[in-house]
Amino acid sequence: MNADNLVGRTVAGYHLAKHIGEGGTATVYRAEHPERGLAAVKILRPRLSSDPVAVKRFLREAEYGARVSHPNIVKTYDFGVADGLQYLALEWAQGEPLADFVNRSGKLAPPLAATIVEQLGAALGAAHKAGIIHRDLKPANIMYDPATQTVKLLDFGIARDSELNPEERLTRAGFFVGTLQYVAPETLSGELVSEQADVYSLATITYYLLTQCLPFTGKSPRELFQQLLTQPPLPLNQAERGLRFPPAVEAAVMRGLERDLSKRAKTVDEFARAFCTAATSGPGKKP
Repeated sequence: MNADNLVGRTVAGYHLAKHIGEGGTATVYRAEHPERGLAAVKILRPRLSSDPVAVKRFLREAEYGARVSHPNIVKTYDFGVADGLQYLALEWAQGEPLADFVNRSGKLAPPLAATIVEQLGAALGAAHKAGIIHRDLKPANIMYDPATQTVKLLDFGIARDSELNPEERLTRAGFFVGTLQYVAPETLSGELVSEQADVYSLATITYYLLTQCLPFTGKSPRELFQQLLTQPPLPLNQAERGLRFPPAVEAAVMRGLERDLSKRAKTVDEFARAFCTAATSGPGKKP
């Protein structure tokens, strides 16, 4: 059975109705279940089924997702092996990737950005309380429903248990995983990271929602890598000519982007509260 040709088949009770996407490790289907209704089913590519690291990472996404219950995190229904295929069944999230929404809608006004950041902060806070650091926050890993202004966080594929010993990690020192544009500088060395790495990524997402720009302008991975390690981020009010935000909004965002951990917001809740208060307390300026 080929994971790339399963439309119309049933896997572990899930009827795979439509192919909706794929990544380097898994194929994703829109599925129907007699009891749960719509679901998203991810199936590990068969060629990776003999790769212990790929299998463990796939299972880790399932296990970590199942450990956290929060209305802004996509539910994990079940996972396992069926017909020789590793599968993961998830709640079907309404809407579209946040990246697509921003590309279509343009820069978000601070109050709308605050609505999104508040929900993401709550979701990440729940994950952190469960001992899980996401490590791959980016607009493509967030579903957004414009009709309800609701977000759903997904993809714990490279998340890490904050209690793991160094030897239990799937990533090796000096080996980076994640999305460079949104990653915290301390992650680049491969060292163990704290919840503050997710704070940095959330601040980068916030910066992007407001400006459709990123705080570093490197054109190549090498240049971006170097900037992240050695240069300060571009201040929010310098992201685009003529685009200005209240000082409190800029201060909240830039505190989340501090390279110095002693100066960065300590928790996602602290960051989200500071930004949301600043973004909704004044008239601001719609970009």
